[in-house]
Amino acid sequence: MDSPEWQQQRKHAEQIWRAGVNAVDSKKLVQDAISFTETELAISGQKFPFSELGRILVVGAGKAGAGMAAGFEAAFPETFLKENVTGWINIPADCIRPLKKIHLHPARPAGVNEPTDEAVQGTKEIIKLVSSLEPDDLCVVLISGGGSALLPAPVPEISLEDKISITRNLSQAGASIDELNTVRSSLSSVKAGGLLRACASKRMITLIISDVIGDPLEIIASGPTVQSSQSSNKNDQAINILEEYIPNQIPRNVSEYFAKQTLSRTESTRRNNSDNLTTVDNIILGNNAIAVQAASTRATQLGYEVISLGSEKTGIAKEVGVELIKKTREFKNQNAGGKPACVICGGESVVPIAPHTKPGKGGRNQEIALAALTEIAQNDPSDILLLAGGTDGEDGPTDAAGAFADDETLRKANRLNLDISEYLQRHDSYHFFQQCDSLLITGPTDTNVMDLCVVLGNRR
Repeated sequence: MDSPEWQQQRKHAEQIWRAGVNAVDSKKLVQDAISFTETELAISGQKFPFSELGRILVVGAGKAGAGMAAGFEAAFPETFLKENVTGWINIPADCIRPLKKIHLHPARPAGVNEPTDEAVQGTKEIIKLVSSLEPDDLCVVLISGGGSALLPAPVPEISLEDKISITRNLSQAGASIDELNTVRSSLSSVKAGGLLRACASKRMITLIISDVIGDPLEIIASGPTVQSSQSSNKNDQAINILEEYIPNQIPRNVSEYFAKQTLSRTESTRRNNSDNLTTVDNIILGNNAIAVQAASTRATQLGYEVISLGSEKTGIAKEVGVELIKKTREFKNQNAGGKPACVICGGESVVPIAPHTKPGKGGRNQEIALAALTEIAQNDPSDILLLAGGTDGEDGPTDAAGAFADDETLRKANRLNLDISEYLQRHDSYHFFQQCDSLLITGPTDTNVMDLCVVLGNRR
């Protein structure tokens, strides 16, 4: 017996979404970047003759850290790995797996995208390791999305609690990931090149899976290996962001810290780049554009006429959800009588929370889907489906990657007398989709390149 049409549509949408995620598989990206001969090691085109190479230290942080570390180990013969490689990576606790030489440190619980004391301790260990290197050693840094929260080292004047509070308030006020990272890096001793400045070896190579639009090196995980003088201009940017979004919630010690930095930056807090003798290569291995292209290819293979909106979609999640449904309907109407339509886009939206509002449970992808459902209901709901999901498998503080919005979701919501607008108003998308059996639950994907939305129209 054939499956219901809505099940087939969800199957297609998830196949397209997973094709995008699989294209940025962290283990494969790292393993493919490394080649090994009898005389030299090559990483992303950078060559390291064994005659000039000491030990190899692998450090880093991010949601893709476990897969990246596994890919690094898989690229080497076992004897070489055992004798020459050590490492430490800060990752979420639910991503821990056994590895041979690289230690995976559980730096935070699953679904808690904030720094923890465990992450601070792990970061201290990483700084200790890179500081102990000899000049001829090679430091390999593996960085991926989520690294800002997983690699925390607040400046001495600021507590971890202060940083968490500031980040949480900025996020709820609608600050972008770029703005969040600007503030976090200004209050950190490891971000904005801090890990590079701590390194005692002559060579460092950083392999990066980007979760930021445009792949700016200084923003991804707050740029721990990107050369930066931490100029007063950077501090001014952070102050402006705080005053724009949370003018009445800036802790006094944070204001005093920035005031002090404006007057003078002491050598004990920041070293000038001229003092650093480490040469670094920062290399992007994977990003959202790769995922969008792979998803588009898979949709074409499944028989859809595809329009890609690119990998730089931003905006308020509610507005993005409505816009995507409207664009898909326009596209399929222009393609009347042809193939079914598929609209794909990547990027990262925001969910502003009004002051004094206690939000429910959900993430930006689930909010996109819930808003999309309101637009789907305006016309024939049987002609369209949206799937929005975080490529890391973790949408906000939930166990879901995202959600499906389609006529089956509407049918179940109507049977249960669920009011979409009420759930949207209190940002409680998770509980809405949970009751409608419409959550996308994948578990950790070992990668992170922001979000991926797939909209199918003109179903057959």
